[in-house]
Amino acid sequence: MTGGDGMMHELRAALAVQRWDDHRYYHHSRINQSLHLVSALSFLAAYVIVFVSPLWAALIGWLFAMVTRQTGHFFFEPKGYDVVNRASHAHKEQIKVGYNLRRKVVLLCVWALSPLVLWASPTLFGIFPPHSAQAEFLPHLGRLWLAIGVGALVFRVAQLWIIRDAQTGLVWLVKILTDPIHDVMLYHRAPLYLLRGELIDPMSAGEGGQPASPSAAGL
Repeated sequence: MTGGDGMMHELRAALAVQRWDDHRYYHHSRINQSLHLVSALSFLAAYVIVFVSPLWAALIGWLFAMVTRQTGHFFFEPKGYDVVNRASHAHKEQIKVGYNLRRKVVLLCVWALSPLVLWASPTLFGIFPPHSAQAEFLPHLGRLWLAIGVGALVFRVAQLWIIRDAQTGLVWLVKILTDPIHDVMLYHRAPLYLLRGELIDPMSAGEGGQPASPSAAGL
């Protein structure tokens, strides 16, 4: 195996660990999984639409994809002791690589308050030309929301680069950007399980061909 092949193998292995840990620690609820399926399909639509209309991509991404995704985490995912992984909720929040619930609250507050900032400063402190009607306000808001999304990714990658290492941050970025595709693959049957009355995923060891006990260091 050449050096380049070895590095790619290492990156793929790190990505697999982060993905599997994300699933087994934070997606027990079948409702949460189903909402992630809706969110993933919405994000994929936004990925396509962004090249045609950044405004509609931002509206779909934030108002629909992000809201459904975080609703699952905040309201339906169990917050008690995780007997499957033998970990408390507090421990999982502490070791999470990406945005834990506390960091998500901060991000969502920034997003929710951003229209008020744009309304108070129509030029956004000189970045945009002043708008005189709602038809001009919305495109500026869409660009602002896209900037918040990109900024959130860059900010967390930089944090991980500093507090851990470059590989952790870059692998997390790849994971986040490809999560919609992976979530469709992983959770496309979740609504069916819900219809059968299964509210909690039994989380079988080694499910989906993944390792039964990956290192928590990838979280």
